[in-house]
Amino acid sequence: MALNLSQKQEVVAEVAEVASKAHSLIAAEYAGVTVSQMTEMRKKARETGVYLRVVKNTLASRAVAGTEYECVKDVLVGPLLYAFSTEEPGAAGRLIKEFAKGNDKLQAKVVALGGQLYPASHVDVLASLPTRDQALAMLARVLSEPAAMFARAVKAVADKQGGGEEAPAAEATAETA
Repeated sequence: MALNLSQKQEVVAEVAEVASKAHSLIAAEYAGVTVSQMTEMRKKARETGVYLRVVKNTLASRAVAGTEYECVKDVLVGPLLYAFSTEEPGAAGRLIKEFAKGNDKLQAKVVALGGQLYPASHVDVLASLPTRDQALAMLARVLSEPAAMFARAVKAVADKQGGGEEAPAAEATAETA
């Protein structure tokens, strides 16, 4: 379906807005992916905070101009699907990796993160990034560990020093009773 000029401008504006706020981008070839597979991938993308869009490369190039994803402009070739992680950096990587397992026609071509362009093999690296909840749990553990170590050290010192004194104190209270 051919888009008129105003529709193209709307698409560019929409993708540009998403790109300006996104954490990461993966461009993947999708030729040969069935409609039902694409529908399932779009459903999963909505659930995981990934903006998924098939856009002509010239429109995508215009959309990423002025964003940290401008680095991909020169490598956009062929029919590509664009996956922007909107909530957490690894979401698009996990989505593309998961669907590529079941369909060899879906192949990542470009990965961009933090204004840097990476080869398609970095999808695995991106997919291995922790989710927001996992990162918060790791941070909580790191922050609580020094206090827990201090408490264990104090308890160990108290047990060592108080171990010999505790028994006579118990005997003294038993004698006075």
